[in-house]
Amino acid sequence: MTKIPHSVQRTPAEHDYCDELERLRKWDSGPVPPGWQLSPRAVLKFVLGDEVLGLTRKFVGEAELVARVMVSLATNRGAMLVGEPGTAKSWLSELLAAAISGDSTITVQGGAATRHAHILYSWNEALLASEGPSLRALVPGPLYRAMQEGKLVRFEEMARCPSEVQDAVLSVLSDRVLMVPQLEGEHGMMFARDGFNVIGTANTRDEGVYAMSSALKRRMNFETIRPIARLKDEISVVCHESERLLKRSGVPIVPEPVTIEVLVTIFRELRSGQTVDGRGTDRLSTTMSTAEAVAVAHALGVYAYYVRDGHMGPEDLVHFLIGASLKDQADDRRRLRHYFETEVARKQGAHWAAVFAMRSLV
Repeated sequence: MTKIPHSVQRTPAEHDYCDELERLRKWDSGPVPPGWQLSPRAVLKFVLGDEVLGLTRKFVGEAELVARVMVSLATNRGAMLVGEPGTAKSWLSELLAAAISGDSTITVQGGAATRHAHILYSWNEALLASEGPSLRALVPGPLYRAMQEGKLVRFEEMARCPSEVQDAVLSVLSDRVLMVPQLEGEHGMMFARDGFNVIGTANTRDEGVYAMSSALKRRMNFETIRPIARLKDEISVVCHESERLLKRSGVPIVPEPVTIEVLVTIFRELRSGQTVDGRGTDRLSTTMSTAEAVAVAHALGVYAYYVRDGHMGPEDLVHFLIGASLKDQADDRRRLRHYFETEVARKQGAHWAAVFAMRSLV
């Protein structure tokens, strides 16, 4: 594992959970697929947690879903995780890559500007001019590296890439070989080593950006990652993740559960258009995801530490809720005001009263 400086803002999963991965390697006695570092049984425990082994739960979802993704990655089919923004698709792919390959950093960040050279290979122009095409002049891209090293490559936001870029992945998934026509002999073909595969992510809100070809879909198993079903689980995730981010930011504050409960409840109700007790309510066009709720809780903690007296109270929540929920849709402000007047006003408790008292900010 590459040594990472302490001053970086974010470290990969294999770094954060290196102790757990080492513990699993010593414990693991199950059959290991070719090229994998752990057995599927151990990977499942790493992702979903195990109290007996002292493993934290890192992803809230069905064990069967994670198992199906693992089976896809153990075959010659890729895995595609789809769903609403902020449902931990990228996080799940990172966890799986960390446990299976020991390296989650071989990543393609897809977008409209992504080209073949960004994912396959490019050339050192100076060496190319002086020596011509050679291995020394070739600059491996993420897909080339993953095939060469026998690891997973994470392809983020695949649906945002142009069709010709998606077709480049299609040929690799089909034949498990990458042609480099500029090189002669054995160097002109990169055969994928055991352990190589592709795990992609795509937001359902990006379906109209670039159409994904039927041929590519046939070579990947699709799994839909849905929002966390239970309120209690989502509160736990937001508390844990925001506390982790606050520590990384140098803020010695533990998120207050009652504030996080209010935050998550508001996000769930505005996301689904239904209150926790089953009544219909306003729904915003903005993605009110768990990831957004974590970001708001993080901002609340930073604000409490540097501006307040360290108290992370619900009275400040509305300030940061506005920035997360009101983007470019004018009607959302009206909907949020109506939600406060009809739903927040009805809720019991001093913490809800403190939030309602700040409704004039909306």
